[in-house]
Amino acid sequence: MRRMLLLTVCLTLLSAAPSAAADALKLGFVDLQRVFSESEAGKKARADVADIEKTKKAVIEEKVNSLKKIEAEISKQASVLSAEAKKAKEEEVEKLQRDIQRLVADARAELQKKENELTNAILKNISEIVDAVGYEEGYAIIFRSEVVLSAKKEFDITSLVVNRLNASKDKPKEAPKVKAKEKPKEKAKGKK
Repeated sequence: MRRMLLLTVCLTLLSAAPSAAADALKLGFVDLQRVFSESEAGKKARADVADIEKTKKAVIEEKVNSLKKIEAEISKQASVLSAEAKKAKEEEVEKLQRDIQRLVADARAELQKKENELTNAILKNISEIVDAVGYEEGYAIIFRSEVVLSAKKEFDITSLVVNRLNASKDKPKEAPKVKAKEKPKEKAKGKK
């Protein structure tokens, strides 16, 4: 629905005055998948998620190995175990199975949450960069590549966005500016 509306607006603008629209409108598009795969921020986000996943897998594998060990004990000692001991071992197996299921669900949820946090932070930076590029370079419209059916390569500004995103990572963050209201309080404290 949204894509159709955007496409309709663009086509209307371009068909209204073809030569004037071509001169007045500067269009561009950004491939977000490429930005995530080529930018340092995207690579770091993937590495962070992979580290968390590796840690969670190790914990889950440890529980699975414990479960297999108990199941092997039960099968080896099945003829020797009393009914009560066998029941206790089976309850331990069920508890471990529930623990494993819970661990897997928790790990998936945590990974999804972390991935969403990192993705949203990067998307916020990308949005700010695209806005700046649009303003500085005079773009009328910058699309996501997912909505572009066909376009000339010169409309692709993905590399520019990746370069700016990588450059913005290296810039030091500005120190918060002191509010005017806070300055008199500091002076008053210094006089005492």
